[in-house]
Amino acid sequence: MATPEFVLALRERIGHAPLWMSGVTAIVLDPDRRRMLAVRRADNGAWTPVTGIIDPGEEPAVAAEREVLEEAGVRCRALRLIDVRTVGPVTYPNGDVAEYLDLCFLCEHEDGDPHPADGENTEARWFPIDAPPPMNERFTEMLTIALAGRPEARFRR
Repeated sequence: MATPEFVLALRERIGHAPLWMSGVTAIVLDPDRRRMLAVRRADNGAWTPVTGIIDPGEEPAVAAEREVLEEAGVRCRALRLIDVRTVGPVTYPNGDVAEYLDLCFLCEHEDGDPHPADGENTEARWFPIDAPPPMNERFTEMLTIALAGRPEARFRR
């Protein structure tokens, strides 16, 4: 995955020490709610919704829309926040450790055909809602939350 410049600058100072970061997950559905967008990660081959790191000063919903455009080449609109959770700690192959505050947004596709746009993924495509790609428990739960249609975001205690 491409590491943002601000993270590289922080790593120069703190080395591999744990780093707390804010991230987004975008559950992108087509306007008819019949398909979901998923990408296959280049680093581990897993199917996931689009995820990414929020840039300093960036609004989270804008970050979700930006990440979808950068990674899958499609424009979407963030409709609402559906889930807030912590993820990690994650230890990367180079020894860096990070934990994330992940904000998951329900997004609606506006324009474009999915494709792996930035090298972070090897595939990007639509899947029928009733036949999503194999995903880990976290992402499967996020899709379930998105499809439930509840207006409030989910929190953990």
